Amino acid sequence: MLIRPATTADFDALRTIELAAFETLRAAGAVSGVPSASSEQQLQRYLDHGLLEIACNHGGDPIGFCGGYIVEHLLHIGEMDVHPNWQRQGVGRALLTASLDKARAQKLDGATLTTDRFAPFNAAFYARMGFRPLAGDELPARLREILAEETKIGLDPARRVAMMLRF
Repeated sequence: MLIRPATTADFDALRTIELAAFETLRAAGAVSGVPSASSEQQLQRYLDHGLLEIACNHGGDPIGFCGGYIVEHLLHIGEMDVHPNWQRQGVGRALLTASLDKARAQKLDGATLTTDRFAPFNAAFYARMGFRPLAGDELPARLREILAEETKIGLDPARRVAMMLRF
């Protein structure tokens, strides 16, 4: 497996991966409804911040990606997906590690994300990687806003959690 920076030429493949991964989330009860994928603007934002990494198989085909941006001196992971054919093989761990290594190299303070609290490959995975859930007064306004936006697009607020990793 190779981890490399994305280019705009990869956007269609990334959206295909994200739509396929949606079905894994649906099976876990984390999402429902019509599958959706990141917009070109969202992917471009990750690319502009230099934080859009792709995992490729030995043939060079994209099999997963992790995209984020810098805000409040933190990496915010906006999207991470692995194609179902490649899940549970260390691809997500490799992508997350590469993104966190980039954030550390930029001397950021840590990383944040929002995810499903119940699917075993979401919050539990991130906790094993050192993230901890945030709630109450610990939850910054920025993450509250993201969680509110997720509710507006149909995600169940009872299933969502914000998490942080401090370096």
